Amino acid sequence: MSEPATNFPLYLFHHGTNFRTYETMGAHPAAQNRKKGYLFRVWAPHAKSVSVVGDFNRWDKDANRMDKLVDGETFELFIPGLRQFDTYKYCIETKDGRFLYKADPYAFHAETPGADSSNASKLYDLSGFRWTDREYSKNRSHKNIYACPINIYEVNLLSWKRHDDGTPLSYRELATELVNYVRDMGYTHVEFMPVQEHPYDGSWGYQVTGYYAITSRLGTPHDFMALVDAFHAADIGVILDWVPAHFPKDEFGLYEFDGESLYEPSQWDRKENRGWGTRKFDYGREEVVSFLISNAVFFFDVFHADGLRVDAVASMLYLDYDKRPGEWVPNIYGDNKNLEAVAFLRRLNEAVFGCFPDALMIAEESTAWPLVTRPTDVGGLGFNFKWNMGWMNDVLSYISTDPIYRQYNHNKLTFSMMYAFSENYILPVSHDEVVHGKASLISKMPGSYEDKFAGLRSFMGYMMSHPGKKLNFMGSEFGQFKEWDYKEGVEFFLEKYPLHAKLALMTKELNEFYKNTPALYEIEDSWDGFEWLAPNDADRNFLSYVRKDRKGNQIVVLVNFSGVDLHRYTLGIEKGKYRIVFNTDSVRYGGNGGMKKRIFTATKTPSHGKEYSIRFDLPKLTCVYLTKID
Repeated sequence: MSEPATNFPLYLFHHGTNFRTYETMGAHPAAQNRKKGYLFRVWAPHAKSVSVVGDFNRWDKDANRMDKLVDGETFELFIPGLRQFDTYKYCIETKDGRFLYKADPYAFHAETPGADSSNASKLYDLSGFRWTDREYSKNRSHKNIYACPINIYEVNLLSWKRHDDGTPLSYRELATELVNYVRDMGYTHVEFMPVQEHPYDGSWGYQVTGYYAITSRLGTPHDFMALVDAFHAADIGVILDWVPAHFPKDEFGLYEFDGESLYEPSQWDRKENRGWGTRKFDYGREEVVSFLISNAVFFFDVFHADGLRVDAVASMLYLDYDKRPGEWVPNIYGDNKNLEAVAFLRRLNEAVFGCFPDALMIAEESTAWPLVTRPTDVGGLGFNFKWNMGWMNDVLSYISTDPIYRQYNHNKLTFSMMYAFSENYILPVSHDEVVHGKASLISKMPGSYEDKFAGLRSFMGYMMSHPGKKLNFMGSEFGQFKEWDYKEGVEFFLEKYPLHAKLALMTKELNEFYKNTPALYEIEDSWDGFEWLAPNDADRNFLSYVRKDRKGNQIVVLVNFSGVDLHRYTLGIEKGKYRIVFNTDSVRYGGNGGMKKRIFTATKTPSHGKEYSIRFDLPKLTCVYLTKID
């Protein structure tokens, strides 16, 4: 029989409302009869028996059999004398007589994957780390995140930088080198591709086997805490990529955990994600809901994360995702919505914001599903941000097109403003866009070597001034030509070459300009913060608009995406005097410095529906910001 103190958490667990299940399940330091050891609990309702096995008992399945608790589905055992880093698994006897050796779904640490690894769990006490980020957390809680600058540097920790022998930097090393780099480059946030334990490097972390275990490839959980704490000391938020859509079919993982479908659905049409060769989660099973929501809360609670980027939301929402007719069964209303997944996502966001009101919950959702970033009480999914995949696909297609043909694709620049305020958006240029033959960001740019840099500089100026928060993947900031390779580090040696170094300088100064200019981020949910000046000049690949802050301060944006200079261009604008405050064609950034005039006075010459206008020359592949000075 379980102790009474255990009953209530188990009751909540079975009702999908225990959002700190990691405090009950798994392996925890404990003492019984004055003996110290570890207390194990595992949910395995279909199991005939369960035992704890490890090096400590020579993996003998009969040595430490677990007791079944009052719920009839959970097993428990205290083992004295065990110590931190001892390896273990659960040996599960199935109803049909098989013995499955499974890693602990709630383990806090794991063996480092590799040729000699048994993929066992490791005992680890998460307590004892001394956080120093109280002031950071206090300051963050007082901010309106929608009206704050958010500029995210996306990183794969295993391949950001490597030692000469090819090994990646540890969490402790990253706490110095990566933190200093992100701070010096002027980013406000960092986003880690999945850091949970995963057996296959080539999955980039998206096929998780240890949902509560930070990968041991780079150190211990306390080492990872030190990395997060160092980012917070530098006033940089930490976002974690999180994968609640599917899990791999490794035998030691969640796959048919107790011999039958448990974490995955039992329905034939719902369990498999064929495109990825994985299993989907059963969002209609309350214990799975407790497992996943607890996992989200865990990263905020234990590791002080500032946000989660929720991967592959579209694959969760639709029953027919990546399926042909006949391969899926409609819901009770006869359509393709996964009602259980919708309910799960709403409960997830309600739970996270109920515990952490200032959290970032970001959906990677690629369809037109409505109200993704609206509250659940008005029918929304409850996220506070969503990746703008439509903008990303359109603009990357546009900039990959030779300037001669861009006039026929001009709508790819302007269409995003038709829906820019329907959700709270983040503009992503992520890892997915610089792999598998898609080319690195600078390699997407057509033209000569110099034109590629000019094209990238103008694109970055446009992106930073477009409504929506920002995200860029590592290597893009200095123009790495090679596609990202998870087996190698970013090619920082390129910064020894002038154009790469100058691009890095522009990125740094553009990031700082964005961070210090409220007109570029303060109003992102309405036309109050945006006004078109010249949206339709497709023939000349020219675009102009105004960004505004709450005080009425303005940044006028001019972008020439053509392959030729614009001469004596007349642009309608408000009466006043304007000064250039940022110019991607500056010699300082590797440009030609072709725009000699710095200050423009509007004259009473009607244009673009305005009574006044300015006239200027704008070099090819250039983005310029102007500010009104009277």
